[in-house]
Amino acid sequence: MKKYAALLFFALFLNGCDDGDLTVDKINFAEVTDSQACDPETNTLIYKLKSQEALLLQMPEGAIKNDQGTEIYTIDANGSYRVVYRAYDGTVATANICGAIPPTTPRVTEEWIGVEGLIEIETTQLVDTSATDGSTRIKGYEHSIIFRNISFQKPAGIQVEPEFVFGTYNTNITPANLTFRTDPNNAAYECQDIKKVYNYNNTFYLSIDDIDPKLLVNEATPSNEPRTSPITATQNKVFYKTAKEGTGSITPAFICAAVQPSAPAIEETWTGQLAVGNQSGIIEVTTTVTAGVFTHTIVLRNVILEKGKSSFKLGNSFLLGKIVRTGTN
Repeated sequence: MKKYAALLFFALFLNGCDDGDLTVDKINFAEVTDSQACDPETNTLIYKLKSQEALLLQMPEGAIKNDQGTEIYTIDANGSYRVVYRAYDGTVATANICGAIPPTTPRVTEEWIGVEGLIEIETTQLVDTSATDGSTRIKGYEHSIIFRNISFQKPAGIQVEPEFVFGTYNTNITPANLTFRTDPNNAAYECQDIKKVYNYNNTFYLSIDDIDPKLLVNEATPSNEPRTSPITATQNKVFYKTAKEGTGSITPAFICAAVQPSAPAIEETWTGQLAVGNQSGIIEVTTTVTAGVFTHTIVLRNVILEKGKSSFKLGNSFLLGKIVRTGTN
């Protein structure tokens, strides 16, 4: 972060602004659809380039949020939220913006610095809807950035723009992984001491907490008549939790602990939306019996997972797995 703060104003001291060939009365990057970041992990310096012009937006790490909604920040020329426009006497490239030591050419011929105004960032999720099973997955976020009532300090004085559209900046994320441990029998698992069934792999688990005990009765269900029970605030609570990389692996002991251990660290928690009638958020169980062994096949029907203001759908009929029990209840 400190590196980019220094880079943003380094050219002020290396390059004196002179009367270059490019004369600018109004900044216009409307035709530039592609914006980039020097570090896509932190998004602390986002920029747009034209042949001999650059528009720079510097913000602290975390200002770009991967969740739907609108964030508003105050421009401060000497603080953490900076807007700078530069004109050059030659072709400008990424190295001129992000290099640890900016090249000596092209030279900056004119610089405008945002001294007042607001940065408005409206974020929407980008969803992959190509699956044929009714499932969706979030693949990224689009951040629409507008400067409101921005005042630019330019060589000729102050220029105010009531609305200046910076444009969009996209962040990519890895879609949710719902591939369970390899098991030829599609087994699911249960915690004996707490009413929880789940499936998992090393990096995540999907669970139904406080599962309705009527769903797992050792009694065969009629053909095409599964037992059903809705997701509510107190029963059949669905969670999808991911482990932070480098903090350990998900294990049954971790999932079933009465108090969840600190390792591995949970990076994200997605919660199943409450049921809406018989249309969404339904847990279905089909039970078969063979030689006194009961197999309970657990399906999540039209379950939507949400975190903050973002959400995605598991699918029309998502198989959690099969719980095998013997004997009577």
